[in-house]
Amino acid sequence: MWQLLAAACWMLLLGSIYGYDKKGSTTNPEANMNISQIISYWGYPYEVYDVVTKDGYILGIYRIPHGRGCPKKTDSKPVVYLQHGLIASASDWICNLPNNSLAFLLADTGYDVWLGNSRGNTWSREHLTLSPTSTEYWAFSWDEMAKYDLPATINFILEKTGQEQLYYVGHSQGTTIAFIAFSTNPELAKRIKIFFALAPVVTVKYTKSPMKILTTLSRPLVKILFGDKMFYSHTLFKQYIATKVCNKKLFHRMCSNFLFTMSGFDPKNLNMSRLDVYLAQNSEGTSVQNMLHWAQAVNSGQFQAFDWGNLYQNMMHFHQLTPPLYNVTKVEVPTAIWSGGQDIVADPKDIENLLPKIANLIYYKRIPHYNHVDFYLGQDANQEIYQDLIGLMEKCLQN
Repeated sequence: MWQLLAAACWMLLLGSIYGYDKKGSTTNPEANMNISQIISYWGYPYEVYDVVTKDGYILGIYRIPHGRGCPKKTDSKPVVYLQHGLIASASDWICNLPNNSLAFLLADTGYDVWLGNSRGNTWSREHLTLSPTSTEYWAFSWDEMAKYDLPATINFILEKTGQEQLYYVGHSQGTTIAFIAFSTNPELAKRIKIFFALAPVVTVKYTKSPMKILTTLSRPLVKILFGDKMFYSHTLFKQYIATKVCNKKLFHRMCSNFLFTMSGFDPKNLNMSRLDVYLAQNSEGTSVQNMLHWAQAVNSGQFQAFDWGNLYQNMMHFHQLTPPLYNVTKVEVPTAIWSGGQDIVADPKDIENLLPKIANLIYYKRIPHYNHVDFYLGQDANQEIYQDLIGLMEKCLQN
C-alpha cells in the first residue's frame, strides 16, 4: 500500500516538474463533498438527524424524503433504511451517478430513504459524555452496533415517519449487525418487512481479505501498531491521494488495483472516471477493537460476540465465561440475499454455509463476476441487483 502511494507521489511530483500533471486529470466535485453536499449536488432533498443510543453514542443519519421533481407533501411512503459496511459510511449509497446509486434510485421510485452511519465513523463520532480522544470511547465492535445502534436508529426512523415497519438493506458488516440484532431482539425483528443482504458476512472462515493479516498478530502487537482507539479513518493524505493522484488516468490502474486488492477483482465493472470519488469516500473509520473482533472471527470460524480477553470482562459483559455464539437460524425476517463469485471478503464458501441457516429465505442470487464492492459501485448493479430488490418491495406492498 505505502509503496504504491510513494511511487504515485513521486510520479506526480515529476509530472508537475515536466508539465505533465494536468494531462488526463479530472476531479469529480463529489470527491471533495460531504454526504449532505453530494445529495444536494444531484438535486435531491435531504434531512440530517442525530440519534442517541442507550449507551450514549450520537449517530448521524440522513434522509432523502423524496426523489427529484417529486412533490414535497405526499401520502405516507414506504420507508427503506440503508446500512453500510466496515470502515465505510452512508456515502456508499450515493457515490455513483444517480441512475446507479441505490439511495437515489429508491427515492425516485417513491420511497422514503434513510442512510445510517455506524458509531465511530466520520459522521457518528460524538458521545454524550465520552470524548473520541479517550480509549473508553473506542471500546466497541459490531456487538454494540447490533445491540445499540440498530435499535436506536430503526426506532427513531419509524417514530419520525409514523410507520410500523421498514425495509432494511445492508452491505457486508451492515448485514452482520442485522443478523445479530434480528436474532437477539425479536421486537426489533418485527419492525422489518424484508431484510435485503448484499454480500452478507456472518462467518469469515474462508475469507481472503487482507484483514487476515491481523490474525497473525497478537492483540498487544496490534495495539502497538494501531493503538487502541481509531482504525483507518479519513485523513488529508488519503484525500490528497484520491483527488490529486487517482483522478489522473495515468494512475487509474494502480489505484483501482488497490481497491480490488481489498475487495476482489472485477475491473470491467468499475467506472474508472469516478475513482477519486470512490477512494475519497471509502475510509471513514472504525475502532481497533472492531478490527480485533473481525480477526477473532477469522481465527475461530465462529459467529460469536467479542472475547474481551479475560474471564472477568466476559462475565461482566455476557454473564458467562466465554462470549456467546449468535444463532442465525433465529432470524425469522423474510430475507433476500445477493452474493459475488469474486468476493474475497464474503467468500462463496462462507455464503454456502450461511444459506441453509436462513429460516425465511425468499430470494437468492449469486453473481459470478461480482467482488465485494460491486454491490454499490458496480456499473451493472442496477440491472443485477437494484431492479430485483425494488421489485421485491413492490410485490410486498401489493400483498
